[in-house]
Amino acid sequence: MGRLQQTFGLTDEQREIVATVRAFVDREILPVATELEHADAYPEEIVAGMRRLGLFGLTIPAEYGGLGESLLTYALVVEELSRGWMSVSGIVNTHFIVAWMIAQHGTDAQRAHYLPRMAAGEVRGAFSMSEPGCGSDVAALRTRAVPDGDGYLITGQKMWLTNGGTSHLVATLVKTDPDAGHRGMTTFLVDKEPGFGEVAPGLTVPGKIEKMGYKGVDTTELLFDSYRIPAAQILGGAPGRGFYQMMDGVEVGRVNVAARACGVARRAYELAAGYARRRETFGKPIAEHQAVLFRLAEMATKVEAAHQMTVMAARRKDGGDRNDLEAGMAKYLAGEYCKEVVEDAFRIHGGYGYSKEYEIERLYREAPMLLIGEGTADIQKMIIGRRLLADG
Repeated sequence: MGRLQQTFGLTDEQREIVATVRAFVDREILPVATELEHADAYPEEIVAGMRRLGLFGLTIPAEYGGLGESLLTYALVVEELSRGWMSVSGIVNTHFIVAWMIAQHGTDAQRAHYLPRMAAGEVRGAFSMSEPGCGSDVAALRTRAVPDGDGYLITGQKMWLTNGGTSHLVATLVKTDPDAGHRGMTTFLVDKEPGFGEVAPGLTVPGKIEKMGYKGVDTTELLFDSYRIPAAQILGGAPGRGFYQMMDGVEVGRVNVAARACGVARRAYELAAGYARRRETFGKPIAEHQAVLFRLAEMATKVEAAHQMTVMAARRKDGGDRNDLEAGMAKYLAGEYCKEVVEDAFRIHGGYGYSKEYEIERLYREAPMLLIGEGTADIQKMIIGRRLLADG
């Protein structure tokens, strides 16, 4: 690890978990990540390894079969996974958000039904809020659920579901009272079979959305056509609480995206430093040229600053406080710094950075997603500014 991304005050168990995941990344992910990414192949063996490590139940309470770890532990694990391949962290992130929402807001019956199977990785979750005409403007969502006997009929189109095809459970935000603003939104727990096409009557996953990067993990739409769902599948048992529940999930999701950016940036720095030590010009390694040395120093400083802000945001949430300000800051800073560090690593590699034979080419395509995932940089700045002004 060297001096970068040290986290002080960890327990022995936290250090052991992080070290175990780091070894797993070095052994099972880094050797195959670029090949799988270029093929846009779902990493079945890696996912099986994560199940064996218990990562799908990392934050799920022990009483439901999970490890009961903190958001900080989870963020550090995500950092390590993303250092290997960012897409792998995406497979556990939406699952983690859904498990978090059920643990925090679900009924006793919902927790007992879902969490043990989610902890074992038998049920994997996806998170659905966005729509084709509604990204960060959540109030503009158009998907509706109307009462129908002892249940509801859902109709609408959802967009940008990570794990949309491979998931078994989707936490989906819809409107149940279009005239009530944020109080008219409800989160439904939608059970489905993994796969594409019509996965249940009235419920269709059309196929994977082709992307510039963030490959391997499937990103999809989700189409509802008078899909009938029992009222018992409302998260928490009562309609009208969905916006608050989703925002709670987004706060922890933003810590995740910040941690992903930290991991990708760390890997970009490692690749740049290693290449700069090996590559020689004018009779010496390019790392000894001041221009490259200064660039490496700036990169390392950004890697460290982003990590420490992410740790702070996670610890605040673990302490029981709202962390929208800290999570927004961490996500904004880490995403921007990741983009800059990856670009600097690309520059240090010169022409080789443009070749698919070098890993930095993959990171260069992955980094932009971190600027928009879980809310764009501009949205983060709006959240940060409004929160600061509200606090005086």
